[in-house]
Amino acid sequence: QVQPAESGGGSVQAGGSLRLSCTAPGFTSHRCGIAWYRQAAGKEREWVSFMASDGSTTVAGSVKGRFTTSKAMTVDTVYLQMNSLTPEDTAVYYCKVYRSGSSSPYACAVAWGQGTAVTVSS
Repeated sequence: QVQPAESGGGSVQAGGSLRLSCTAPGFTSHRCGIAWYRQAAGKEREWVSFMASDGSTTVAGSVKGRFTTSKAMTVDTVYLQMNSLTPEDTAVYYCKVYRSGSSSPYACAVAWGQGTAVTVSS
């Protein structure tokens, strides 16, 4: 089973940028999808973006135009580039592996990373 791990969180001032990484060894060869979610204190977890097995990406309306998702060229890593950050983006960001299209139901069974915290100060 492909297991993801996030990194890159930290503290930044409003208007700044951060790039999060989700490393999930094997997700490319097994054609898994990768999704980003976030959960702010006291709120439900919400999806931010996803990358399907064919490489197509979608981002939530709340972050469209500021956040982008892309895949590293040579390693099993997906990035979440976050620009023009606001205090409302403060949350723990999670990466999720999921089954996409005809990908392996075992290798691409839903799996969550441990999360990485992002704090945006005004």
